[in-house]
Amino acid sequence: MSVILAIESSCDETSVAICNNGKITANVIANQTIHENYGGVIPELASRVHQQNIVPVIHQALTDAKIDKKDLNAIAFTRGPGLLGSLLVGVSFAKSFALALDLPLVSVNHMHAHILAHFIDDPKPEFPFLCLTVSGGHTQIVLVKDYFDMEIVGETLDDAAGEAFDKTAKILNLPYPGGPLIDKYAKEGNASAFKFADPQIKDLNYSFSGLKTSILYFIRAQEKVNPNFIDENLADICASVQHSIVQILLNKLKKAARQYGIKHIAIAGGVSANSGLRGSLQDLAAELNWNVYIPAFQYCTDNAGMIAIAGYHKYLKGDFVGQDVAPLSRMEF
Repeated sequence: MSVILAIESSCDETSVAICNNGKITANVIANQTIHENYGGVIPELASRVHQQNIVPVIHQALTDAKIDKKDLNAIAFTRGPGLLGSLLVGVSFAKSFALALDLPLVSVNHMHAHILAHFIDDPKPEFPFLCLTVSGGHTQIVLVKDYFDMEIVGETLDDAAGEAFDKTAKILNLPYPGGPLIDKYAKEGNASAFKFADPQIKDLNYSFSGLKTSILYFIRAQEKVNPNFIDENLADICASVQHSIVQILLNKLKKAARQYGIKHIAIAGGVSANSGLRGSLQDLAAELNWNVYIPAFQYCTDNAGMIAIAGYHKYLKGDFVGQDVAPLSRMEF
């Protein structure tokens, strides 16, 4: 038996999960609403709120899992990548907690954990599989050969897909976080109403800066003719933007699947919660006879459940770190 407590604090969610012999028995997430006032995450504020949240969240996770801290066998934590101040809170607490309880420490790469979230629930993907990892800071196509044998075969050269959603939301004067709001309004709009730039990037790489600029110039031009253009066409704009981003993502994913001859396809990261991406992927899977794997919503955005399952597989390997471990804002994949 192995009972692992995992801590995630890479950005603005303080999350703690318990993994009991490969099963997630608690996954507590404390979100930070303070950033809504600023239109984005303020790193200094995020780290301060992590300090306030981490003890209550750990207590709640232990309570939900119905275990005592004496039952734990290891402490897993996100080492990076992420906001350094936020990571420092989680890493420091993990080190102190492990030292006090005389437990081994397991260091987890946040991006690996997004992919390994697929091994929390059934059905679990078969190796090898391709995973499209899409978040506010990352857009990658990863060839997953084993739990920790992964290769990035395509990635964004500039903005990530999540940034394209968030920056478009800002152009449309939508409150932060704007990505989920674009998804909400898109359900009521016509995805073919407006056309935007389609980046022509070599190989399996992505670019979203040109699309973002295309959207900005389009909105500016329309507002010169009709100052109420956004209000009168919000649903159609959101639907068209979402359709453009989803098609860019899936066109390269389709190319990667063909190139590597793989039919096991997964998506991960915060943007994998987007209903347009999920629906279009399911349609493409039916067309191309893919086996598709999509995590439950609670394991798409940043959460400790994915850190716990990654930590569990590292624990089985005996892959531990010492008390000299430090957080990394950037971390090699």
